[in-house]
Amino acid sequence: MPDTEDIAIFVRVVELGSLTAAGRDMRLSVAVVSNRIARLESRLGTRLLNRTTRRVQPTPEGALFYEHSVVILNELDQAESAISERTDDPRGPIRVTVPAVFGRMHVAPHVPAFLQRYPNIQLRLHLSDSFVDLIQERMDLAIRIAELGDSNAITRKLAVNRRVIVGAPAYLLRHGRPEEPADLLKHNCLLLRFPGSKQFRWTLETPEGPQTLRVSGNMDSNNGEVLRQWCLSGQGLALKSLWEIADDLNAGRLEILLPDYPPPGHAIHALYPQNRFLSSRVRLFIDYLAETYGPTPPWERGLKVKLSAGRAAS
Repeated sequence: MPDTEDIAIFVRVVELGSLTAAGRDMRLSVAVVSNRIARLESRLGTRLLNRTTRRVQPTPEGALFYEHSVVILNELDQAESAISERTDDPRGPIRVTVPAVFGRMHVAPHVPAFLQRYPNIQLRLHLSDSFVDLIQERMDLAIRIAELGDSNAITRKLAVNRRVIVGAPAYLLRHGRPEEPADLLKHNCLLLRFPGSKQFRWTLETPEGPQTLRVSGNMDSNNGEVLRQWCLSGQGLALKSLWEIADDLNAGRLEILLPDYPPPGHAIHALYPQNRFLSSRVRLFIDYLAETYGPTPPWERGLKVKLSAGRAAS
């Protein structure tokens, strides 16, 4: 019977299309990866991979073996998790993907306390603003801040995510304050752009219902932290989540604009694949984050400014 570690290496090579990428992902040298694949092919008596200068692809036999290998590895993972469920000592890795800035500010700081509580768990935090396929990347959990459409994942709400339009005092001194939503069309709006992004359209809640504006500006980026820095330096207005700018609001570096016309928020969710057994360690981490954030998340509990006349922070 083939070694399960050889099978796991083969699966990652197929999924990432590269011996180098698989080795980096599994912290193995390319030579080790190549030798383990060769050993697996020798044991099975067939070539599993076709290697080109640019990419590694499975042969027909390799594709068939990959399909069965994924099932085997998932079954082994579920078996291990099932045993862990019967003990009071959760152990093993948790692979979590989370948006980069939110992960740095509001997930990573809480990891040490979680691991102190459960010392036999290893948490592997993947920070990325790109969409990560949970199955292909073999992630146990994703934390996402967005309006969730149809998904094959199971979701749990972790926290509210209220958003505001903000500007720096220096910008407002030069250009004035928008008094109603349509005024945004006259301002330099800093936009978040990435494939599939709709952030160039800002929607605000009004007494007549949602109003969507096609705003524009001379600066955009695919990174929210860059937009925050531009906004702080007085380059334009930005639509930001409170979790990112609460300290800036408290310090007066940014001011809330159009407070009575708030943008709709997108809750912060935990997602995990519905076809995968939810291990106790993953459930414990989800519970821990939900408990840490609470009904009023930390970034709102310490907020010193009012969001609107009828929407003060807790």
